[in-house]
Amino acid sequence: MSHSELATSYAALILADEEIDITPDKLQTLIKSANVEDVESIWTTLFAKALEGKNVKDMLLNVGSGGGAAAAPAGGAAAGGATAEAPAEEEKKAEKEEEKEESDEDMGFGLFD
Repeated sequence: MSHSELATSYAALILADEEIDITPDKLQTLIKSANVEDVESIWTTLFAKALEGKNVKDMLLNVGSGGGAAAAPAGGAAAGGATAEAPAEEEKKAEKEEEKEESDEDMGFGLFD
């Protein structure tokens, strides 16, 4: 990360912590008051546009918790007219999977042998 990016990032965090809107002018003012030189205005504009309308505090608190979409209901929940054959088929598939797992164990050696 370049010196300019780092200075702009810190300025944006300071503004977010004080609950002040993040704009290019406010970022530039904060950077200049910190005596940081040679920060091009493109960085403050990029950061301000990227963070526009976003709650930076929430983004920091929820790092890594992007759970994605909820899982779809399994089986015939969406089918509506599901018959009794569907659960029987699922049981057969489950039995085949168990057989595969068991056959792996019968090879006569283990992971740490």
